[in-house]
Amino acid sequence: MRLQIAFDMVSIEEALEMAEKIHDIIDIVEIGTPMIIKYGMQPVKRMKERFPQLTVLADTKIADGGEIEARYAVEAGADIVTVLAVAADNTITGAKNVVHKAGKELYVDLLSTPDIIQRSKELETMGVDYIGVHTAVDVQQSGTTPFNDLKKLSETVSHTRIAAAGGITLDTLSLAMLSHPDVIIAGGGLTSAPDLRAAVLAFQNKMADR
Repeated sequence: MRLQIAFDMVSIEEALEMAEKIHDIIDIVEIGTPMIIKYGMQPVKRMKERFPQLTVLADTKIADGGEIEARYAVEAGADIVTVLAVAADNTITGAKNVVHKAGKELYVDLLSTPDIIQRSKELETMGVDYIGVHTAVDVQQSGTTPFNDLKKLSETVSHTRIAAAGGITLDTLSLAMLSHPDVIIAGGGLTSAPDLRAAVLAFQNKMADR
């Protein structure tokens, strides 16, 4: 079980400063969609240049133009690229072919997918590397969590790695761990902590005690 930190509502310099504090204890660093919308691929490029040993995920949430958009992310240094599960099969396959040719990985985000069971079966057949459940920020405000969907996903796929995102905090971490995901993603649950390194270690310790 690996821990991924999501940098969303920060500047490039702030993301680099935070990564400096945790680069030796975090598993995956995500350059979130808001950062990519604001800065393009620059934060991905700078993060990988500064910390070449880190696994960097570019949360591109590709919906179309799978090949070209995945190529931009890989060329910037991304180790993992994300595409939306609601995208066309050709888009997902195109992105997968590009990242795999580069020796990188494809993460498919089930955000707003109507039938996650059926779609997850299809995605596994396509040979993607990760499938992740994701409760959107706008939906979290109503109290929705990703844990029921995570359970469904864990019971559906057999060999594809699975991940969970959506408002996960240290208090709710155990609920995510019940489904034994391969990756747990935390954004504000980590980045808003007064001591980022201590927060990451607290997550890691709890995950190790499962």
